[in-house]
Amino acid sequence: MDGSKEKIILNVGGIRHEMYCSTLRTFPGTKLCSLTEPHASTLYDYNPITKEFFFDRSAQLFGYVLSYYRTKHLHCPADTCRSVLEEELAFWEISDAQLAPCCWLKLTNKDSQLEEFNVWDENEHTDDERLVVQVERRDFSWRARWQPKIWSIFEKPFSSLSAKCLAIISLLFIIGIVIIFCEETKAQYEYFAANLTIFGRSDVIHSIHEPYYHQAPYLLHLELFCVLWFTFEFSMRFFFCPDKKKFLRNPLNVADFLSLFPVYIELFTTEQIQKMPSLALWLGFVRIVYLLKLLKIIKLIETPLILRVLSYTLKSIIQEICFLLMILAFETLFFGSLFFYGELLGVHPSYRGDLHFTDIIICFWWALITLTTVGYGDIIPLTTFGQVMAAFAAIFGMLTIIIPIPIFLVKFKGYYATAITKQKLKMSKKQ
Repeated sequence: MDGSKEKIILNVGGIRHEMYCSTLRTFPGTKLCSLTEPHASTLYDYNPITKEFFFDRSAQLFGYVLSYYRTKHLHCPADTCRSVLEEELAFWEISDAQLAPCCWLKLTNKDSQLEEFNVWDENEHTDDERLVVQVERRDFSWRARWQPKIWSIFEKPFSSLSAKCLAIISLLFIIGIVIIFCEETKAQYEYFAANLTIFGRSDVIHSIHEPYYHQAPYLLHLELFCVLWFTFEFSMRFFFCPDKKKFLRNPLNVADFLSLFPVYIELFTTEQIQKMPSLALWLGFVRIVYLLKLLKIIKLIETPLILRVLSYTLKSIIQEICFLLMILAFETLFFGSLFFYGELLGVHPSYRGDLHFTDIIICFWWALITLTTVGYGDIIPLTTFGQVMAAFAAIFGMLTIIIPIPIFLVKFKGYYATAITKQKLKMSKKQ
């Protein structure tokens, strides 16, 4: 018989495959090619009665491997796990680099999403793992013994009953400081409005009108009481945190730290504030960080899965967002400059006094507001050229805003599907 017509029988996972030996010789150096050698029956599980080689491997994936020898194009099922596929190809001594581009991209996108989400999922338990490591170091100091408990009490409100009580107390202080902040803004406005309206010079009014915190001293005392609690809380969290560098890199922790200073500065600089009332306004401006404390309410409720996926999706497309912001900045400069010179050159000299801008910076403001489709109407074009530029700016602005939406949706859909799968897997393990 002609050598090219010689056949060989393989039994893979209980399914028999019959093929020409010439087909298996397509890729020399692979396991299937070695089956065509004379001594193959002594190296592998060969049944002389049925004259077939047996391999206890995946029959489904072997069908794709065999198709690779016939067509020289390696594909894989849509629902295949990449690690399983790599293990199967390694057994048949085939490189996964031979995978077709369509299947390669499909597996790469799926695995990249899973890998990134696994990193995000592991970060949720980073602090706990650090505490466990510290305990396993056999450090018998009082700080090492109490650190996991105190850190959980201050940072994880659902870890124990004492943590829940402490979280409720902290929440009451946060609500109180926000109410005090709102009341102080009213007193500040009345004080400075009276100074500027009646006399027009705030540097001479302090001798006649008392500062706002003298008119309502209880506000400063209540604020000091709340800040003393926040100082105690911040000190305990910082002292017992497992990673101080990570603690200080957290924006909310930085805001907590900055919120401690306005009251202390105001107490120790009373005379300077009486001489410079504007200093009190700057201290009031710093007090805005009190409002950021309201974000801690999120810790008192279990963050919904969709919000966690949403935050991680935003982090994953931060590069795309920065690129689009650069495009928006370029459009702002470009359309702002065109609008500035187009209005100056197109309007009649006798009507240049009617223009709604005095310099190009205001035109940049107009361009940004138009690109974002807000359009306050404080600046309007008077010439035909300016109106055309305004129309183009609005169109390009809408396109710039619309472009990232599909990117965000695709990323979010993939991460959310992965998160749902991981959540179901955890629930099944608990059951």
